[in-house]
Amino acid sequence: MTTSTTQEPAPAAPLLDLQALVVAVRRRRRLWCSAALLGLLVGVAVAVLLPPRPSAVTKVLVAHQADQPNDPGTLIRTDVALLHTTRIAGAALKSLGSPAKPEDFMQEYGGVGLTNNLLQITASGDSDAEAVARAEALADAFVADHVKRMRSAADAEAKSLLDQRDRLQRELTLVNKAIGDGSPQGGPKAAADLESLFARRAELTSRIADFTQRAAEARVGTPQLIAGTQVVDAPHAVRHSLAKTAATDAVIGLVLGLVLGLAVAAVGAVVADRPVLRREIAANLAASVVAELPRQSPLLWRRRRIRAARARLTASLVRTVRGSAEPVSLLELGCARSTAVIALDLARQLAAEGPVVVVDGLPGSRLSGRRPKPGDPVVVGGERAAALSPEESRIGVGSVAPGTAWTDLRYLGTRTVLVVRAGHGSAAWLHTVARQLADQRIAVTGVVLIDPDPRDRTDGTLWDGPRGAPRGRHELPVQQSGGGTSHAVQAVGEGRHRMERLPIRAARVPDSDQEAR
Repeated sequence: MTTSTTQEPAPAAPLLDLQALVVAVRRRRRLWCSAALLGLLVGVAVAVLLPPRPSAVTKVLVAHQADQPNDPGTLIRTDVALLHTTRIAGAALKSLGSPAKPEDFMQEYGGVGLTNNLLQITASGDSDAEAVARAEALADAFVADHVKRMRSAADAEAKSLLDQRDRLQRELTLVNKAIGDGSPQGGPKAAADLESLFARRAELTSRIADFTQRAAEARVGTPQLIAGTQVVDAPHAVRHSLAKTAATDAVIGLVLGLVLGLAVAAVGAVVADRPVLRREIAANLAASVVAELPRQSPLLWRRRRIRAARARLTASLVRTVRGSAEPVSLLELGCARSTAVIALDLARQLAAEGPVVVVDGLPGSRLSGRRPKPGDPVVVGGERAAALSPEESRIGVGSVAPGTAWTDLRYLGTRTVLVVRAGHGSAAWLHTVARQLADQRIAVTGVVLIDPDPRDRTDGTLWDGPRGAPRGRHELPVQQSGGGTSHAVQAVGEGRHRMERLPIRAARVPDSDQEAR
């Protein structure tokens, strides 16, 4: 039988894992909750410390000559724009007797069209009385300017019509003169010309009467428009409610702070690239997550569950240490305190079977500097690890944080359990930890995840590696985040090791052979 080997391509990893992003943002809830609370407090502070200036409001009914029922609001928007002109601002300041500049005064009032013919004017001042006076002056100046513009428009239209009438009147005079000079003895041609002159005179007379009537109507409609433009709501001060203003500003600040905090948390999660999900941590460390330990909580019922979880974790680690013929170490990443507590619990359980020594390789003095309690195991420094008796069981405790002396980790134990806080190390650093441990020929038994996300439903076990893959001194399986192809880290050369990808090759019978069979 002929076989052929093919390598299945690994599926491309997504550019953005939404599940991991949501989990990372949720884990940083302290950030965006603090930002939302800060925005709320800032909004309340602004409302209390920076109250709005005293203001007054008035409403003006504006009549337009070109008013139409289907007007989309163009005329009232024109009136609002005319209100913000130096001519009206200067007229209002003149009536107030104020030496302020119109350009500066225009920044202290505003207008808005409520309907097609209703204009609301709002003015502010140093006091309620000043604001009311400014609103009244602005309303009077706007009405006076509007009336003046309507009269000017009506006069211009009437003058244009009267000019047309006068021109026709002069032409009519010439026609009448031509008719008076005509002679009835002029023959048939003269009679025809005279008839055309009479027709022209009748036409001119009719047009002159029409222009005279239109000029009169142009002036007749103006008083109605002038009377329709008036102040319908007297200027009055606007009462500001501190509670309402504070509540409004607080809600606005809360929303803005929440949005800003969520944005910062999302961007920070993407930029930092710190795995949180079990599957990501297991893939980057090339080791399965074998246990979890929630973070401490002040709630009583959660404390009970955390104690039960610690007891199960200790029992699992005891079985791991008993079944190992080599020294076992606990290496932490972002959770030195939790690792020290786990190591002491483990040593207390093993102390009943024989002498146990805890080798402290943590930076600082978290273990060696603590005050011993009755029943605590012996804790020695890392420099005394080589001098310990082989008959004594020892548990090494160290760190794989940045700045670690990698060559010293082997003295703590040739097999290790990584204790990693979720979301603490970046993906690149987790890869570095896996490679350095492989270079030091330290086999990773598993990963204990500290403070996992409670809603994480991903699997932290590496399933796609070859069966019976060695995970001892010389090889460490590595899984790509995309899945589908597994690799192994092999020690190659004398004292030097490198990461090599060994694809799993599957035997397949060709189609021709299958048909032959």
